[in-house]
Amino acid sequence: MKAISILGTSSNAGKSWLTTALGAWLYRQGVRVAPFKSQNMSNNSYVTLDGGEIGRAQAAQALACGLQPQVEMNPILLKPSGNSTSQLVVLGQAKEHIPAKLYYRHIEALWQVVTDTLEGWKSRCDVLLLEGAGSPVELNLMHRDIVNLRPVAHLQGRWLLVGDIERGGIFAQAVGTYQLIPENLKEAGLGLVVNKFRGDLSLFAEAASHFQQHLPHFPYLGTLPYQDALQPESEDSLCEEAEESNSGEGAILAWIRFPYLSNSQDCQPWRLDHGVQVKWVRSPQQLDAARVIVLPGSKNTLRDLAWLRETGLAAAITQARDRGVPIIGICGGYQMLGDWLIDPTGSAGDAGQVPGLGLLPLVTEFAPSKSVRQVAAQWEDEIWQAYEIHMGQTSLSPRGVDDSTYGPLLLADGVAEGQRGDRTLGTYLHGLFESSAVRRYLMHLARVEGYQPAAESWLAVQRRLYDDMAQLIEDYLDLTPIRRYLEL
Repeated sequence: MKAISILGTSSNAGKSWLTTALGAWLYRQGVRVAPFKSQNMSNNSYVTLDGGEIGRAQAAQALACGLQPQVEMNPILLKPSGNSTSQLVVLGQAKEHIPAKLYYRHIEALWQVVTDTLEGWKSRCDVLLLEGAGSPVELNLMHRDIVNLRPVAHLQGRWLLVGDIERGGIFAQAVGTYQLIPENLKEAGLGLVVNKFRGDLSLFAEAASHFQQHLPHFPYLGTLPYQDALQPESEDSLCEEAEESNSGEGAILAWIRFPYLSNSQDCQPWRLDHGVQVKWVRSPQQLDAARVIVLPGSKNTLRDLAWLRETGLAAAITQARDRGVPIIGICGGYQMLGDWLIDPTGSAGDAGQVPGLGLLPLVTEFAPSKSVRQVAAQWEDEIWQAYEIHMGQTSLSPRGVDDSTYGPLLLADGVAEGQRGDRTLGTYLHGLFESSAVRRYLMHLARVEGYQPAAESWLAVQRRLYDDMAQLIEDYLDLTPIRRYLEL
């Protein structure tokens, strides 16, 4: 097995994008390729077929490589939950919530998990693509960094560097990062990729000579133009770039941008449709024109519920429902729609017992155990794959037991799941909106005219996207050093 690590000059330089594109490109060459990220910090997560939890980025990369996502692609996942604390997920299984200052006490034990997992990949693929995190040369962190240089050194592999020209200072980014790479690893560098160029590429024509002058032993592989249509879902809910980029034209589908937002990618299928726009909101005034309001997932449900009340959004959501606007909650947002949320020990973030928004007759009680599973979701005649990741169990409150106004929302593995009432819906299922039938129903409920769901399924669109990303790097990059190393 050969290994290539994709390192970045900074966070959000394009490591996830380039790893996905390289995976799709190698898959087109007939190479058995797999993605890997030893440690990820993200509240955007995915459930594997065996019920494990990994970062969404590695799940997307797996599909680009023609594989089913597996926990070995992301052995360590940190899910921030507030107060500099994260839930630790190891090989897909949720462990304790751990403060940042205590995390590094476990670093060598976690490194052993990483090395064991890396060894396991040697018999399972020809090429392993290792995605880095942040910068590989944070001098105060390098001695305990198990994501960037240490894994590729362990495998005696090679590395690429990607820099974001959109941030400015690309020459300083690239030259500075390379100069700080340890001397014994510099010769393993395959080259530099400049990412996210907007405009006329001819204006950057002299870049090669400047890079050659200052990085004579490190090849410049080329510059990738930014193409909005070739941007897969954001890796990380903590990165607000995806949430800030509202999209589409038409009826406003308002998504509440919680401080502890998780699984923001649930909005993505709507971006394919006509007659609707996705808009992330933080204030009551932004709900005035909303035709539908979505409460997405949360990594700290009680704290985000308190934030709804502090900002006035809670009252605005109730007022919108009263004037006929459909409200839908997913996962943590579903829990908030109920009558009560009870967390005696702080299993899901903050401890306490608080009233919910009271829009559905539900009670949620949290416990240390976590529900993580893939399911076959069914709405009418449409069946697709969805998944659950949540703390807490939700049941009907006393007022809902004998009230025929309410009923299950859909089926999950043939069993009733979620709740629907008078223009209020809730579910634990991530991937709900991958169903065009569900999206069409919600627009009908909102009385939106001129709405048209995409003709292609979300999965088909994603597969075409990965192929187009592979073509982009083939068109704009000199892949010779990679071909030479991999003997392609």
